[in-house]
Amino acid sequence: MDRGGRRQGEADFTAALLCDDTRTTLERHQREESCSDLWRRVREESKKLWEVVGPAIFTSTATYSLNVIMQAFAGHLGNLELASVSFACTVLAGFNYGLMLGMASALETLCGQAYGAKKYYMMGVYMQRSWIVLLVCAVLLTPIYFFAEDILLLTGQPPELSAMAGQVSVWFIPLHFSLAFLFPLQRFLQCQRKNLVNAVAAATALCIHLFVSWLFVYKLQFGLIGIALTLGFSCGGVRGLGGVCQAVCYLWCHALLIGTYDECGLENWYYRILILLTGNLKNAAVAVDALSICMNINGWEMMIPLAFFAGTGVRVANELGAGNGKGAKFAATVSSTTSLVIGLFFWVLIMVLHDKIALIFTTSVVMLDAVDKLSLLLAFTVLLNSIQPVLSGVAVGSGWQSMVAYVNIGCYYIIGIPMGVLLGWLFNLGVRLTPTMKCNFERQN
Repeated sequence: MDRGGRRQGEADFTAALLCDDTRTTLERHQREESCSDLWRRVREESKKLWEVVGPAIFTSTATYSLNVIMQAFAGHLGNLELASVSFACTVLAGFNYGLMLGMASALETLCGQAYGAKKYYMMGVYMQRSWIVLLVCAVLLTPIYFFAEDILLLTGQPPELSAMAGQVSVWFIPLHFSLAFLFPLQRFLQCQRKNLVNAVAAATALCIHLFVSWLFVYKLQFGLIGIALTLGFSCGGVRGLGGVCQAVCYLWCHALLIGTYDECGLENWYYRILILLTGNLKNAAVAVDALSICMNINGWEMMIPLAFFAGTGVRVANELGAGNGKGAKFAATVSSTTSLVIGLFFWVLIMVLHDKIALIFTTSVVMLDAVDKLSLLLAFTVLLNSIQPVLSGVAVGSGWQSMVAYVNIGCYYIIGIPMGVLLGWLFNLGVRLTPTMKCNFERQN
């Protein structure tokens, strides 16, 4: 009996060991399957995300390049010319741009969720209302361009700079009205992941703009007015192709959420206020030029995170419209990680090329040195801004714009601008007040 019991115990022990081995093997297989399933989900989500982000990066970069090319041509005419174009484009046109961009962003929430819920007819209704609202808004904002010189003088800008900027700003009116139709159309196509038309239109406009800028400035010698006129030609290229899209897509747009305007518009306006503050510093032309160059480089790179903003908003809205909250959360995680990796790459690039990044705009030694001093701040601004637009995309896709707008007000206007004034004047840091831009990173909490 003892021997039999011993054998039975050994058998039970062996069985237990085998059971443990089997359990361990099963757990290992489950972990491997779970890891494999995670990578599969990441690949699938990345594919869906890049269907929106890829064309959006090209479209937004090409569109922003219109502004960069215009200021690059102005910079080679002279420092005062660059400063005046920067004021006209970045401040005056930029205020209106931010307002209309913010209002149009409401369409991402509405069309994205309508597309996810397969209520396709509502997308056309939202589109129609959006065009009407933005067109009325464009008409109401038009006097800003006619009274630009007086507005700049009231804010304390130098008279010569204000006069030249006011002269240039009138020629931005065609662009101003085109945005009322272009912004809603872009978002309508983005929500359906049909960005090829946007990309073709942007590429065509960029080619037109580059050629006409060279023709007007160097061949016809039109100077500053020629630079401003070129934007009308390139704008016409975008609107021409946009009109074809409108006919094909049969559409019109939406009564918009003021919260979305607050979220995007307040953020956009903050950068314009920085330019105005810089214009009141000593040696205003150099200060404005240096900050404008840094903001143009930042804005150029910012087109990538803004593409992720659009892609994240679309993916989150689609998943929420389909009733899949976990899918929306996963989409936001994948998008944030991808954008951060790209931001790290550009951070390294700016740190390496810190003394050469301004050559596209100017060959002035004074300007190159001024931009070089700001390059470290620019690099960290680029890095931090690689995440913030993605989180804004989550807010837009989820319909949380109003809450984020309050955070924007606190970060930008209660913390950022007063800190910039203190750094710029009280502590005599001059144009290096730009680190206050990064205060908006706190909104991510």
